[in-house]
Amino acid sequence: MKEPLVYMRKAQGSWEKRILKSLNSMCTELSIPLARKRPIGGQKELLNKWNEMGTDEPDLSLFRPVYAPKDFLEVLMNLRNPNYENGDQPSFRNHLGLIQVPLKVKDIPELRDYFSELGLNTGQLGIDDSTQVPPELFENEHVRVGQTVLTEQDSAAAQQYVRQGCPTALRAELWALILNISNQPEDILYYEQLKSNVIQHDLLVDSLIYKDVKLTASNDDYYFVFEDYLYQVLLCFSRDTSVLVHFSYNSATPPKSYIRGKLGVEEYAVFYPPNGVIPFHGFSMYVAPLCFLYHEPSKLYQIFREMYVRFFFRLHSISSHPSGIVSLCLLFEALLQTHLPQLFYHLREIGAQPLRISFKWMVRAFSGYLATDQLLLLWDRILGYNSLEILAVLAASVFAFRAVNLMEVTSLAAAEAVLADLSTLKVMPLLQIFLFATVT
Repeated sequence: MKEPLVYMRKAQGSWEKRILKSLNSMCTELSIPLARKRPIGGQKELLNKWNEMGTDEPDLSLFRPVYAPKDFLEVLMNLRNPNYENGDQPSFRNHLGLIQVPLKVKDIPELRDYFSELGLNTGQLGIDDSTQVPPELFENEHVRVGQTVLTEQDSAAAQQYVRQGCPTALRAELWALILNISNQPEDILYYEQLKSNVIQHDLLVDSLIYKDVKLTASNDDYYFVFEDYLYQVLLCFSRDTSVLVHFSYNSATPPKSYIRGKLGVEEYAVFYPPNGVIPFHGFSMYVAPLCFLYHEPSKLYQIFREMYVRFFFRLHSISSHPSGIVSLCLLFEALLQTHLPQLFYHLREIGAQPLRISFKWMVRAFSGYLATDQLLLLWDRILGYNSLEILAVLAASVFAFRAVNLMEVTSLAAAEAVLADLSTLKVMPLLQIFLFATVT
């Protein structure tokens, strides 16, 4: 079902208008059409350098990202439920965070119940010193079970299995099994068709994709080597009309473009870009970690597309879904306010609202912030639980872990400095301690 709450739908609609206005004004300023056919010479050139597109990209100095996560956060902070505006709801009024909408989110007992397989007495990959079972014993047994799951090709069993983490050697196959990706000849052919669409037509969003990869993944110690893969996947993704299917359960609506002079005439409308998704600053980081697992472009492409239409779209659309970014922000703030009230009030008083710092982590599902091995352990759990709520729990855990240092800061800049580098963090111990060792 699309979004049930009217005010959420309206907010999403007006946010989309803002994005389109930004895109259209860029077109006008730069005098660049939204789409044009490449000349034959240009097609040949692109085909020849398809595997090394990072070497000589166009001049991107005039292009800017359509929006960045902080612009999106400003919109979410202004969300209000009109029914609550005048009524004095004391239960809700005491929420002192930035998000001011009354959505139900889980509390710690409910989270413990939901994420019970992360419990202290359950074997986990990503925990080095489990007291119950020597890690190597658990790992050997866990690998054996994983191989059995793969042999039986049981998608539901694979999903249950990865809740305790994936052995590195089995992860690529297990994720493909959970996402029902088999990379058949027709899938490879479909990918080749998308590629030929990229070769034939030049879209304005291509430059946004180039720019985003340059600003993010190309500067990342882990991901810069995958630059060419990122261009291939993202350029094909922008042409893929099968992605439009997810708008049937997404609060968003794909933007339309009209043939010149026919504005508003539906027969002359096309979705733009063809997949209906306008990339924003950091979008390419949804693909980057997958490059560690899949080296065959068509399979990498399918895995990313499936991850996007199941999970990632929720991180940049306004909805009341429990895995939507609004609920994640609310869950994060509620956890901090309940379990670290002193820290929450301290940061709020000095103008360093915690969500201003953690929002960018959650929007990117922590990609580019955690070390890759830790990020993949986190994404194991997203797939295992079929939920993004763990992102909010991890964000709160990071604040809990750094609480002592954060209590001493006196400005937003100082708080950001304390949390600037997450690359040394170990995800699973943080989550376990926060969920299962917190006194409630």
